[in-house]
Formats: sequence, C-alpha cells, structure tokens
Amino acid sequence: MTLIDLNADLGEGFGRWRLTDDEQLLSVVTSANVACGFHAGDAITMRRVCELAAGRGVRIGAQVSYRDLAGFGRRAMDVPPDELAAEVAYQIGALEVFARAAGTRVSYVKPHGALYNRVVHDEAQARAVVDGVLLAGGSLPVLGLPSSRLLELAAEAGLPAVT
Repeated sequence: MTLIDLNADLGEGFGRWRLTDDEQLLSVVTSANVACGFHAGDAITMRRVCELAAGRGVRIGAQVSYRDLAGFGRRAMDVPPDELAAEVAYQIGALEVFARAAGTRVSYVKPHGALYNRVVHDEAQARAVVDGVLLAGGSLPVLGLPSSRLLELAAEAGLPAVT
C-alpha cells in the first residue's frame, strides 16, 4: 500500500487573529507545519495547535522562518548565518516545549516562505538552517524542495532529507 503524508501550514495567526481553520485542517492532514512565532504564531497558538494535533495523532513539524511578522515571512532578508542558525534553533525549541506538553514531539523541520525558497540555492542560508536543526539537538528530518542545497547539506550532516 502506498501512503501519502498530507501536510499543511497551521497556527498561522497570533492573538485573536487566525488565518486558517486549524481544527478542520487537522481532521484531514497527517502532518502539521506549525508556525513558530517568527512569521506567524505565538505561544498560545502553538500550544493550541500542538494539543489538537497530538489529540488526533497528527505529526508536528516546526515551520521556521525569517523574523518577519509584518511580511508574513515572505520578504527576502539577509540574515547573518550564525544569527539565522540561532533563530532556527530557537523556533524549534519553542515548539518542542508545547509538543512535549501535549504528549508528543516535533517530528521534522520545514522552512517557510522566503527562507524556503532561498535555501534552494543559497549555500550560506541553507547551511545556517541545517546548523540550527543540529543546534536544537538535531536528528530531525528536514523538508525542502528536491535538489535544493538545503536537502543536500542536511543529508551531508546526517539529517534525513525529505522532498
């Protein structure tokens, strides 16, 4: 039997504002890319989505991004690699707290928006994301576009690379 992992971006809101109907999406997905506070999401939103996902057996992934709430993570940014690595680790760690509290763990990492597109070709930014995953304690799978520098560097670092 062929299995398909259906994933979607969730937790993309903050405070009272919600972009998606996370509860409805969690009824059909098998993996949830949860915004970790830098392009969207906040502590209460991450906690709520982790609890809902865990209750439904949906895997939780850290959807990391540039620090760009105003631009929803879609603006190109030049972030020094050491700073980006620290920010990626920080986002994973924040989500992990809420995943554990819900009785599960963060299962993978997937960049969002401008970062997702940039790490296809940008060696330094791709390496910074991989370094951030490793800094966060890392053996998490990394999701990205096929043939991207991100996935090549993740595989070189011993991380599972998922297209």
